[in-house]
Amino acid sequence: MLSIEGANCFYGDFHVLHDVSLTVKEGEIAALLGPNAAGKSTTLAAASGLLKCRSGRITFLGHDLGKLKPEEIVELGIALAPEGRKLFKTLTVKENLEMGAYSRRARPELKTTLEHVFELFPLLKQRTRQVAGLLSGGEQQMCAIGRSLMARPRLLMIDEMSLGLSPRLAKHMFEMLEQIASTGVTVLLVEQQVHHTMRISNTTYIMEKGHIVMSGPTREIAGNEQVKKAYLGK
Repeated sequence: MLSIEGANCFYGDFHVLHDVSLTVKEGEIAALLGPNAAGKSTTLAAASGLLKCRSGRITFLGHDLGKLKPEEIVELGIALAPEGRKLFKTLTVKENLEMGAYSRRARPELKTTLEHVFELFPLLKQRTRQVAGLLSGGEQQMCAIGRSLMARPRLLMIDEMSLGLSPRLAKHMFEMLEQIASTGVTVLLVEQQVHHTMRISNTTYIMEKGHIVMSGPTREIAGNEQVKKAYLGK
């Protein structure tokens, strides 16, 4: 579904991604794990069209994303729930959700998709008129993911879903993500909660200093002694 081949990306003169290659298969939950500043968020930015790579190739369902604008990539079926949620804090919950359905492919199904989001996150339905900036951290994360789902994505990319959440709420969000995946949405997840992530993911990529240093089925990666020591505390 999503293929990144030999991507090299820079911020100015700083080389962030070094020949990064990964594949996300349709219907799976793929995890991109690693320490802070490893290049994980940059990888999502490149796949979203927010950052253009100097070399390499990124394709989605056979479409070359290299020359497309972010809004054109959304039209193809990719949505990003960014780190820090990036909500429109002066708008209401409902207005934030409706902003997610601006694309041509999503707009005609706005009402149906909105009801689907409310089924996944009933709390948002109770907060429809509340200003997003006044929501709790967990409610803001629900709203951010809900807004991404309003684009009716085939691939949902989520950056640091559990950031700032209590352990109980983080566990709930992972359960919700499994439910989202069960509806047919493919997921690429960047996350620090390694235990929860490996429990639900099919494929795992480990990134360090802008390089993919390990990849494979999650069961195999989780059983690797180096990964156990570095990420699982075993």
